[in-house]
Amino acid sequence: MPLVVLCGLPYSGRSRRAEELRGALAAEGRAVCVVDDAAVLGAEDATVYGDSAREKALRGALRAAVERRLSRRDVVILDSLNYIKGFRYELYCLARAARTPLCLVYCVRPGSVSAGPRAAGAAADPGRNGGAGQRPRAEDGGRPLAAGAAVRREPWAAEPQEAEQETAAPALPALGTPEFEESANLGSSASYPPELMEALRVRFEAPDSRNRWDRPLFTLVGLEAPLPLAEIRAALFENQAPPPHQSTQSQPLASGSFLHQLDQVTSQVLAGLMEAQKSAVPGDLLKLPGTTEHLRFTRPLTMAELSRLRRQFISYTKMHPNNENLPQLANMFLQYLSQSLH
Repeated sequence: MPLVVLCGLPYSGRSRRAEELRGALAAEGRAVCVVDDAAVLGAEDATVYGDSAREKALRGALRAAVERRLSRRDVVILDSLNYIKGFRYELYCLARAARTPLCLVYCVRPGSVSAGPRAAGAAADPGRNGGAGQRPRAEDGGRPLAAGAAVRREPWAAEPQEAEQETAAPALPALGTPEFEESANLGSSASYPPELMEALRVRFEAPDSRNRWDRPLFTLVGLEAPLPLAEIRAALFENQAPPPHQSTQSQPLASGSFLHQLDQVTSQVLAGLMEAQKSAVPGDLLKLPGTTEHLRFTRPLTMAELSRLRRQFISYTKMHPNNENLPQLANMFLQYLSQSLH
């Protein structure tokens, strides 16, 4: 089932949002699994993010835990910082390989610089969007979010401080106060020192809805903005999974006779060309028995070069088998050689 990736700095309310989403989906009778740092490490440890080697191992363990739990039955919620866009792309590839949808929920502290100019969720023009009272819209296609959700419209938005003043809820606790951090860090046992927080802010790569691995993107500023459950539910259960690459798809089955004839015909064409070019001069048209196509002779051809082109032609033809093309295989191969050699 779908994958929900939560992203945000510490004390942004990320774990609280994960628990809120888990409770809402579980109430609908859906199986939900939450993967977080504590589930992988045994206990949440803020010092991991101060050691690059330990942090890399943590990301690998989180990715493996998500991959094990991705299925067609359970909803997987990944609750971690997920601040590296390369790691978010790896998660996108996991969901694509499992053929399941995913979405990204970005949690931002009010007044925090983590909202950055590339973070989707703040207003693009305060005078144009009407401020925080305007009804925001999701960035994956225009579906309206729940009233009060703060979402920036464009990645080239206004300055972060100005945009956050527009979107921040007035009743939220002040940034950096014990009340805000206690509320935002509900359920967390780790304490992040100021030096580590500043380092994480510098390293943070905010989501950008223009990237396919960062959409659909839902950005929530503060704790009082309601979780857009209807839009998240639609993104998870109504959207299609990311399309897989053609290179990762299983080749369609072809009959044994088709493959045998393909191998036999191409071998005969190569043998005929090697024999015909012995008496040919540059500019001649090489003609083979049983074919209507001709190959213009411009230079001597080696068996290694022709064999390489033959393997390419066979690989392509095996991916698109068609018994109706059997009588034309020799002509098709000569056309392929003519286009590849000139």
